[in-house]
Amino acid sequence: MAPAPRETAGPVNGGGRAARALAAAGLWLRDHQRFVRRLQWAIIVIYAALLLAPLVTPAPTRSSRILGNATLFAQFAFWGVWWPFVLVSVALTGRTWCGLFCPEGALAEIASARSRGRAVPRWIRWPGWPFVAFAGVTIYGQMTSVYQYPLPALVVLGGSTLAAIVTGLLYGRDKRVWCRYLCPVNGVFALLARLAPARFRVDRAAWDSAPKPDPRAPRLNCAPLVPVRAMEGAAMCHMCGRCAGFRNAVTLAPRPPEQEIVTGAGGRGSFWETALIVFGLMGIAAGAFAWTVSPWYVAARTATIGWLVDHDLMWPLQPRLPWWILTNYPQASDVMTPADGAVMAAYILATAAVSGGIILACLAAATRALGQWRAQRLHHLALGLTPLAGCGVFLGLSAITLTQLHVGAPAWVAVTRATLLAAAAAWSLRLQWRISGQYARALPARLACLAACAGAAAMGALNWIALFWLW
Repeated sequence: MAPAPRETAGPVNGGGRAARALAAAGLWLRDHQRFVRRLQWAIIVIYAALLLAPLVTPAPTRSSRILGNATLFAQFAFWGVWWPFVLVSVALTGRTWCGLFCPEGALAEIASARSRGRAVPRWIRWPGWPFVAFAGVTIYGQMTSVYQYPLPALVVLGGSTLAAIVTGLLYGRDKRVWCRYLCPVNGVFALLARLAPARFRVDRAAWDSAPKPDPRAPRLNCAPLVPVRAMEGAAMCHMCGRCAGFRNAVTLAPRPPEQEIVTGAGGRGSFWETALIVFGLMGIAAGAFAWTVSPWYVAARTATIGWLVDHDLMWPLQPRLPWWILTNYPQASDVMTPADGAVMAAYILATAAVSGGIILACLAAATRALGQWRAQRLHHLALGLTPLAGCGVFLGLSAITLTQLHVGAPAWVAVTRATLLAAAAAWSLRLQWRISGQYARALPARLACLAACAGAAAMGALNWIALFWLW
């Protein structure tokens, strides 16, 4: 990692106390990159230990507890703490996880320092990877029971890390090509970061009028390949602080949390972001958390098994596939047959198709209510569902946390879930109301748009209501 270029401190003195504190924090990050790298190495060591220790320590028993068993502790660290609260951190502080803490991103950049330096090919830059990678990893994780066993966690997490390192060794130089294009959660983090109440603000006039930097000084290195001068939002910024104060134009600054989504800073959504929200977070993720308790899955599995038996097709009912394809732990009485895996995957995809299709239809109606059809309006309204989509995934992951802690389902859990879900839905509708004002002023049109958006939010919330209260 190249040292951050030392330029003028930047506009630190303007604004209120909070603004000055944020600007100073950005400069502190710039000036303490060596500390950040040491922190990243410490996290890499912890990450490796959590992945590998369960493979060489005794398996948990019924009497095992989190603090007394490496497997249970690693599962709790990864799925009970890491994933749910990283999502929260991204919504609150932007992608600071990516830039300061993520072991995978750090390893990708470290590898890239020794890269062959190849140009990033077009297939890697395909904008559909965030959706495809998220969907594939989510479904594969369910097929292998990634939340319950250490070997699937090693394949999913360790395999992703290995791919990040290989990508770094091949493409770019001192860059995070994997993080920018291929990381399975890149798209999710980009969505949630739009809600963050702070971002690195770029004053283009100050940038252009600043003296040219000394050619002998270290060049500004934006590892996630963000064009800093043109940066408007927080979606792609990793909040590493290296650009703070550059050309006296870049400042870590506060902003209204709704600004980027409502005004469209950094773009007003795209087809693949809409797919990730509507079919990914509000469809595939919901189906992945709900299939184990869904009566519809049970009915579909029963009907499938009956049909196979009636037609004397017995091989799909035999657990012949290895653990890295389908769950296969007979010693724990936990085995998934090919028929089980097929029905499970079909259920998740059907959930995504049905609920996502309804949400998309509601968004289309909302778009049409604002006037002449414009696909960009639909994508912009879909961005308004980000709080509800992110909250649903957090609730699903936090359910794993409660299960691992053996908390059960006390009344306060139900109240908290209902409160968070209602607040997220209300926030989404507020965002969509404000977005509608970007395209229409007539009150009837905006009310019709809001009514259709309410249908989309209701469908998105229904999956989680069914999981936590109906099933």
